Amino acid sequence: MQKRIKTCALFGIESFIIDVESDVSSGLAAFDIVGLGDTAVKESKERIKASIKSAGSTIYQDKIVVNLAPASIKKEGSHFDFPIALSILSKDYRLNDELLKKSVFIGELALNGELRGVNGILPMAISAYEKGFSNIFIPRENAKEAAIVKGLSVYPVDSLQECIAHLVGAKEIIEYKDWDESFENNVRQLDFSDVKGQEDIKRALLVAASGNHNFLMVGTPGSGKTMIAERIPTILPPLSFEESLEVSKIYSVAGLIEKDRPLITSRPFRQVHHTVSTVGITGGGRIPKPGEITLAHRGVLFLDELPEFKKVALETLRQPVEDGKITVTRVSGSVSYPCNVMLIVSLNPCPCGYYGSGVKECSCTEHQIRNYMKKISGPLLDRIDIQIEVPNVSYKDISDEKSKVTSEIMARQVKVARQIQKERYKNYGFLTNKEIPAGLIDEFCPLGDGEKKLMEMAYERLGLSARAHSRILKVARTIADLEEEKNITSTHLAEAIQYRSLDKKYF
Repeated sequence: MQKRIKTCALFGIESFIIDVESDVSSGLAAFDIVGLGDTAVKESKERIKASIKSAGSTIYQDKIVVNLAPASIKKEGSHFDFPIALSILSKDYRLNDELLKKSVFIGELALNGELRGVNGILPMAISAYEKGFSNIFIPRENAKEAAIVKGLSVYPVDSLQECIAHLVGAKEIIEYKDWDESFENNVRQLDFSDVKGQEDIKRALLVAASGNHNFLMVGTPGSGKTMIAERIPTILPPLSFEESLEVSKIYSVAGLIEKDRPLITSRPFRQVHHTVSTVGITGGGRIPKPGEITLAHRGVLFLDELPEFKKVALETLRQPVEDGKITVTRVSGSVSYPCNVMLIVSLNPCPCGYYGSGVKECSCTEHQIRNYMKKISGPLLDRIDIQIEVPNVSYKDISDEKSKVTSEIMARQVKVARQIQKERYKNYGFLTNKEIPAGLIDEFCPLGDGEKKLMEMAYERLGLSARAHSRILKVARTIADLEEEKNITSTHLAEAIQYRSLDKKYF
């Protein structure tokens, strides 16, 4: 009787244990795989038959039926090759039953039986460990990635024949032990000391980073918007190990993990070009893969030249940016991906870029400027907490030495503010002021009588929405945290209000 071999299937960044069972009988040669496999699974038949032949077996000439259970879960990928071949060969070999019960097998086969690396090993290894399995047999090039999961014995396999020898007790595969257990965040070379002048912008960014607030910059070409955005990750708090594991799972599924450095230890920074498609931002495919907003999870998503993006692509960001997750629905099912990002966007004030600059005359008509800004919808702008104008850099600032405001100094301030928030929200399931739900705004952002009058005045004069009102309170809460103040004062509130002044000027 053939053995039941365990493997994993991916759906989004989650993984499920799959039973691979086969029936081999004499008769007209045939090979069928059932259990809702995709094209890659169906095409694996020839690879598997050639691998079985290279292992010295003639069983590939028999009638073979392979079942991938449960059949209700869609199976995608070439990593089923290895467990299917083992299941079939279990008729010819007396494989170790006890070892099989505790093990998961994953890998793509070459025609000569060699194992090739596959994507998504990290979430599959985590799933195997959580389901109580002790061992995982995978291609050698994936071993370092799987070894991140503590408590799971990783066996790097070079070929199908080598694994058969191990399972029958003929020749042992040595467990992988080379993983470096130290966890260090990658050091970035960029620094805010390179940004000369723009002290007000740095202050606004300090507030944004402290509360994980979304941030918009309007400025003329050459004012330093991109340079500033690229340095934002240098002031964000380091990833915790749990966050690092979460981000690494996403990159593993997307096939973007580095084999030599499988654990991502620095916050992602994704700069997206304006020609990107809607699917490129949100994710997609027959079985949806992560998009740019998910690849930026726990980090920064930077959209430069915002009005140049397709409007439909921008509108898809509205709800994910607020909810911290995105659901992609296809015929094969719905997949939810995390996307807790700090959204940074920049744009010129007009098509030519020089409206109101005072340096170069703007050549655009009012109609052109209005149409240019209309490409950005009000609902999307409402979800951007801080909106600020980036002025031109003066010659005096350029000729000065490096700024005394360094990333290290800013990062220390951000760390203190984030720690205050972490302690405040430890029983609520979120970490930063940006994430405060509507029902808790009054509890965490209370205002005194004077502050309420100031807020009412700003609400009426700026024509704010209810959402913009909440965003201002959240930003004010962050400014208070930076000052290590328990209550929001009029000073904190006034600064938060001025970060929404572009609503009326440009939009």
